[in-house]
Amino acid sequence: MDAKLLAVVAALTVLIFAPPSQAKPISLVERCYCRSTVNSLPRGYIQELRFIHTPNCPFQVIAKLKTNKEVCVNPEVRWLKQYLKNAINKMRKSKQAN
Repeated sequence: MDAKLLAVVAALTVLIFAPPSQAKPISLVERCYCRSTVNSLPRGYIQELRFIHTPNCPFQVIAKLKTNKEVCVNPEVRWLKQYLKNAINKMRKSKQAN
């Protein structure tokens, strides 16, 4: 058997039987989670807040609602800015107490 043909058959065998990769394509890794945001969201609907900051995307806030739906909240909303300000002050006070 020719060496080139053997190399091609070996390469195809490796590709066919290699386990699939769990990595995401680069286009999905660089994509921002929040493409649109909401400005008005009653705080009583929110179960949990998650904050994401990546080099490729601006600061993003994801709110998990009590219905288990996730929505992106505009980080410029006044109540959210106040929430973050209070959380930072609370963290500073706890560090100074220690």
